[in-house]
Amino acid sequence: MATVNEWIQGARPRTLPNAIAPVVAGVGAAARIGDVVWWKAGLALVVSLALIIGVNFANDYSDGIRGTDDDRVGPMRLVGSKAASPSAVKAAAFTCFGIGAVCGLVLAATTAWWLIAIGVVCIAGAWFYTGGKKPYGYLGFGEIAVFVFFGLVAVLGTQFVTIGRIDWVGGVAAVAVGSFSSAVLVANNLRDIPTDTESGKVTLAVRLGDRGTRGLFVFLIAVPFVATIVLLPVTTAALAGLIAAPLAAVALRPVASGAKGRDLIPSLATTGLAMLAWSVATGLALAFS
Repeated sequence: MATVNEWIQGARPRTLPNAIAPVVAGVGAAARIGDVVWWKAGLALVVSLALIIGVNFANDYSDGIRGTDDDRVGPMRLVGSKAASPSAVKAAAFTCFGIGAVCGLVLAATTAWWLIAIGVVCIAGAWFYTGGKKPYGYLGFGEIAVFVFFGLVAVLGTQFVTIGRIDWVGGVAAVAVGSFSSAVLVANNLRDIPTDTESGKVTLAVRLGDRGTRGLFVFLIAVPFVATIVLLPVTTAALAGLIAAPLAAVALRPVASGAKGRDLIPSLATTGLAMLAWSVATGLALAFS
């Protein structure tokens, strides 16, 4: 039976910035145009955290039963390491999805009922990333899904439920956060190209190859700082987003230098921190401009 620490590691806490950053950015974009309903912002954060932890457990379960995680570099795999049974990890995933669904229903009931449909799509997207007979994560669509769900949907969804509408500023923030979030997955899949190729997991990194994947990472890391420039007409305080540049540079160094395997792991964590720093700085700039 897995220990508490192993369960925590299996939840992959280093991915939590992917859930926190879009909510922070969405709240900042909302506060720029009106009074934020803070309890809704809190529920949006719970939904985001529940979904990302749920998808991490779901990936652990699905990859584990396929044998994809039998020889992996990186964070603790509960099923692959046989620390926990597949059924227990699957139950953990659906418990997280259930928590997200309940909080999402409250938001839908107090905002707009059509949000239920978006919630259903988000949960389905989380499960079928590596679950089901033809997981789209094995077909090279993972980065697109992360961009959509933890960028566009999470940022604009937060802005909508907390203020009742969205605007182009929220859209710019959503693209920036989605790019950062996708970059985390790109770095992860760059690291796993050898093992994914061997196991038949055809990620976007496998399709692009080593050089193309590194180029994509550089592009995605650059997008948020272009977004900072785009936001300058709204407020010059948006320049605060450049506080994330040193972290982005640290994340970029291993990728640009040709690092492989475990040497790429720091890029994952630092990209997440850069995303969080950009979101907090930009969110505060928008809220108080």
